[in-house]
Amino acid sequence: MNILLWILLIFLLVFFIRTVIMGPSIWDRLLGMSVTSTKVIIIIIFFASINDMAFLLDFAIIYALFGFISVIFIALFLSKNKS
Repeated sequence: MNILLWILLIFLLVFFIRTVIMGPSIWDRLLGMSVTSTKVIIIIIFFASINDMAFLLDFAIIYALFGFISVIFIALFLSKNKS
């Protein structure tokens, strides 16, 4: 099971570098941050289920909420700056 966790982390790192750092536009980078946040949530849930740490699921829910709200606020800020 630890091998699967490491594979998820490697995919997360590669995706983060490709979309967030090398993204051609700011909207691609914002989408990359959203997907990266989702992958981090999946890794937290996977880690919590492997190690029987149910309290980590609460952190995953809070992280998902903050990730969603931050993407909404950044998109609103960018759309107001464009016009």
